[in-house]
Amino acid sequence: MKATKWMSSVLMAGAILTFATAAQAHVNVYPKETTTGAYEKYTVRVPVEKDVNTTKVKLEFPANVKVSTVLPIPGWSYAFEKDKDGRNTALVWTATDGGIKAHEFTEFAFVGANPKEAGTLSWKAYQTYADGEVVEWTGAPDSKTPASVTTIKEGAGESGHEPGQAATTAPAAEQGAATATGSSNTLPIVLSGLALLLSIVSLFRKKA
Repeated sequence: MKATKWMSSVLMAGAILTFATAAQAHVNVYPKETTTGAYEKYTVRVPVEKDVNTTKVKLEFPANVKVSTVLPIPGWSYAFEKDKDGRNTALVWTATDGGIKAHEFTEFAFVGANPKEAGTLSWKAYQTYADGEVVEWTGAPDSKTPASVTTIKEGAGESGHEPGQAATTAPAAEQGAATATGSSNTLPIVLSGLALLLSIVSLFRKKA
């Protein structure tokens, strides 16, 4: 009986750990919250979920967001897609030096002019792997491949700012998470899960 309870606890802890890690592995756009009328610096975090490199990333802009400034990064080229009126509708980053390897992530950044109305922004992303597979991050929030969503709240706005003076409306913790290139946010979750498993094993041994 004790062994059965212990095994159930371990399986439950493992499931929680797996779910939390998977949730962090999606393509996400930060910040998750900003204000109306702001010139916001947006950061696109792209993790690799396969044992194959990611070689291209496409991000479609919501219709009410204007984007014209992008941050170049080594190893990647970029190009805007435009509609018939010349409006930038998407950004496509293409790897020039191998791309993003397994167990790694890369962050891309650009500046966008937020709409003047409160609401939500849905960022549709397309992640292309070296083997030709394209993962479409375009689904609903509860789907397996959700589009990243940013909430726009009423605010004083930053309409007087130039694109190089982006607003910093995200909470400090989220800002740090979005800009900490070279460190994965999944490590604390993994360590917490391991600590939980060790605690369960220790408790089982004491009762045995």
